[in-house]
Amino acid sequence: MKSFVCTFNIETGSETVVLAADRHLEAPNWTRDGLELIVNGDGRLYRLALADPGLAEIDTGFADKLNNDHGLSPDGSKLVISDSSQTTESCIYILPATGGTPKRVTDKVPSYWHGYAPDGRTIAYTAKRDETYQIFTCPVDGGEEFQVTSDFDHCDGPDYTPDGQWIWFNGERAGSVQLWRIRPDGSGLEVMTDDERVNWFPHPSPDGQKVVYLAYEGGTKGHPGGKSVELRLMPADGGAPQILCSLHGGQGTINVPSWAPDSKRFAYVRYEG
Repeated sequence: MKSFVCTFNIETGSETVVLAADRHLEAPNWTRDGLELIVNGDGRLYRLALADPGLAEIDTGFADKLNNDHGLSPDGSKLVISDSSQTTESCIYILPATGGTPKRVTDKVPSYWHGYAPDGRTIAYTAKRDETYQIFTCPVDGGEEFQVTSDFDHCDGPDYTPDGQWIWFNGERAGSVQLWRIRPDGSGLEVMTDDERVNWFPHPSPDGQKVVYLAYEGGTKGHPGGKSVELRLMPADGGAPQILCSLHGGQGTINVPSWAPDSKRFAYVRYEG
């Protein structure tokens, strides 16, 4: 498996390959200073400096079975991870961004992190509590979780808008997977795409103007890897999407928030087809 960690400049329409590696890497985050990416691979997390690309492992203590649902707090001081090393299924933890001992956040599993509220107090995640995966939130310091969505066959990829007024996510109903947004209190549900594609992982930009997301071919089940996919860009208030690029990827390409602080670039991973 060859992975290409890339950035895309939406102003020039150009791709930059930051690192080509003969291993499976996934889900880049962009650090708040704009100087590094954070990626996962083989159950671990790594920093990748843009100026001098190379993988530097982050100390995550006992957590050595990380999946690709990880990210940074709004101020960049903390990392949130999803890990199954001490639980039967994925559990959410918080640790210092420089590395350290993880502190458990979610009491129940499975829980997969995807979004951090702008005030740094709340996280959004997808979790299975009954028969389906829905969107939940809970305090970063732990506490009672709140179920945001219901009546979907499957939900994933929740990510807050920078003003904290909306949570974007992908939701499946009757076999159609579209992008939606909802208020954090569960009100105001709106569908934001309505097409033949299978749309996943919407990420609002830091300036609040646009949303980048992953579009699978119609009929795709779940969010597999190794597929022909498109990265698309749409206005944050809705509207026709723009196709930015086509690539070989899917799972691992853009699962988590990956915008640069300047809202001009985002990071992703494509794979050798």
